[in-house]
Amino acid sequence: MTDFVRDYGLPSLVAVICLGAVALIGGLVTDVGPWYENLRFPRLRPPNWLFGPAWTVIYIFIAIAGVMAWTHAPDMRMRWLLVALFFVNAVLNVLWSPLFFNLRRPDWALIEIAPFWLSIVALIAGLYAIKPLAALIISPYLVWVTFAGWLNWRIVELNKPFCGAGLGRR
Repeated sequence: MTDFVRDYGLPSLVAVICLGAVALIGGLVTDVGPWYENLRFPRLRPPNWLFGPAWTVIYIFIAIAGVMAWTHAPDMRMRWLLVALFFVNAVLNVLWSPLFFNLRRPDWALIEIAPFWLSIVALIAGLYAIKPLAALIISPYLVWVTFAGWLNWRIVELNKPFCGAGLGRR
């Protein structure tokens, strides 16, 4: 039992705490208020209620993949590489929401999607090098952010131009 706790318990706890922090920060800086609701959206826009459950499932997959890779990493150097990949991804994940919602700059958020998306690709590559199943488990994250990028692009196209100081459409 102690081997199980050491091998999976502590990494699982750390993953849950880190992803909980990312989710909390993301939720705090996401204001789906009148400004957002007054934007023009493409027909394929999911209902607002879907985003919470979708992100919850994705975060669960991220935690599972991270713990799986951590426990199968051959050495501490590879574990620290994983930490770096997850950290960069978490920062880019959190950065998108204030750009889009708080600054009301979907155009800036669209630019930020590129490094965010690339950080997921790097994460998948890093996970694949350790445990291919972990890369497969996290791949819905890439699909979701790809769709979010498309949705962000369409919102920019349908609502541009955005003006200075993040005040939204003119």
